[in-house]
Amino acid sequence: MDIKSHKRVNDILLGPLERPALKWLAEHMPQWVTPDILTGIGTIGAVLIFIAYALTKNHPAFLWLASFGFVVNWFGDSLDGTLARHRKIERPRYGFFVDHTVDSMNEALIFLGLGMSPFVRFEIASLALIGYLLVSIMVYVSTAVSGVFQISFGRFGPTEIRVIAILLNVGMYFTGTYILLPFFGGLTIYDTAVLLIAIILYLIYLVSMVRKSREMAKAEQVNTD
Repeated sequence: MDIKSHKRVNDILLGPLERPALKWLAEHMPQWVTPDILTGIGTIGAVLIFIAYALTKNHPAFLWLASFGFVVNWFGDSLDGTLARHRKIERPRYGFFVDHTVDSMNEALIFLGLGMSPFVRFEIASLALIGYLLVSIMVYVSTAVSGVFQISFGRFGPTEIRVIAILLNVGMYFTGTYILLPFFGGLTIYDTAVLLIAIILYLIYLVSMVRKSREMAKAEQVNTD
């Protein structure tokens, strides 16, 4: 499979708002701003999130910095490819490799930072991180074998996940570490929310793996007659 000819599937809920916004930003971006710079800005956003979540042990107001970090991360991560396509300076293999290896590092920073906060237990944040990375691996392997780069699942993609994270940050700031369940040492409502997200990610991975395996088996079925 030639990575240069893969098909992108990004049918997300916020697409009607996000796509025009990214198009406008790409058209008005200063010439000195390059896709690589934007990828770096996305990483800066992830580092901000990591630091901010870790500092919420000192004061919950750092949740607002974490939310700002999600906006910065969205700006860099979502705009780098759009800018390259707008300027017709795509480097498909380089871009695919750099963008998604950097994304994996950013995802680790975000989830591990969340686990260092007083709002979500570290082991639960780690479970969610593993689920996110499993889905990411599924997407990359599927792209290699089928030529379809599926970013969204059930109308949800990275942008919607960032919005959910910001909403959770707002809730954490105003409600604190509210204990919801009395067992397992006491789970906060945010432990429960992140655990549900982790379960959904594992289900997406398993369903996608089975479905894609069946598609590949059918496509490459050997006639033994």
